[in-house]
Amino acid sequence: MVVATVVHKPIGALTKSCASISRNFLKMGPLENAKKIAAYKAVDEYVKDNSVIGIGSGSTVIHAVHRLAERVKEENLNVICIPTSFQARQLTLNNCLTLGDLETYPKLDCVIDGADEVDCDMNLIKGGGGCLLQEKIVASCTNQLVIVADYTKNSQKLGEQYKKGIPIEVIPMAYTAIQRRIEDNYGGNVKIRMALAKAGPVVTDNGNFILDWHFPEALSNWDQINTEISMIPGVVETGLFIKMAKKIFFGMPDGSVKEQS
Repeated sequence: MVVATVVHKPIGALTKSCASISRNFLKMGPLENAKKIAAYKAVDEYVKDNSVIGIGSGSTVIHAVHRLAERVKEENLNVICIPTSFQARQLTLNNCLTLGDLETYPKLDCVIDGADEVDCDMNLIKGGGGCLLQEKIVASCTNQLVIVADYTKNSQKLGEQYKKGIPIEVIPMAYTAIQRRIEDNYGGNVKIRMALAKAGPVVTDNGNFILDWHFPEALSNWDQINTEISMIPGVVETGLFIKMAKKIFFGMPDGSVKEQS
């Protein structure tokens, strides 16, 4: 994959539509501001009138939805939103945006989503929030998967900064067998994700469990590994998004936006 990186000038040189961000720059911490400027730029570049947009999950996407709602109101845009999770659905409704589904709109103009980590080849780890299956289904329905993230998600290789492992959604009855098979075949440590506000494991929107694989640093052939793990009986989906992202927007701490494509 050919990767091109563009670093935009600081926030004062961004387009007029992003001018309001600069006024709030000092009111927010650098991390939250980085999420906001990346999300705003993606929405301004990729959302057009009469389009169907996939809405991802996570903290950065919240800013994207807020910007989308602003544009729909100010420009009277006709936009249909396809959510990737319960959170994304509620976010869409709470911002008075039009909700759709893949049954009615199986082909999307673009999907705007976040990531837990992005490497230099634009491989992604997603699923820290437990929405990886629906995120990947929605992402597969477009050739314009646009990722918005802050600077802490930008790595040379997977695992460099994100230390919570690769999420793997599994059928509950198979989790122990899958756990052992991944550890035997690839090494590392696989743990079932436990819930914080309830006793027992996290249960996804689809009624499944999530395993988090803390993999050895030496691994790098993610395309092959993703395919092999996906073929294990009982594995529903992995949090490895390989060759899917079209463009990445990283918000930087100085108020600039770095692009990767």
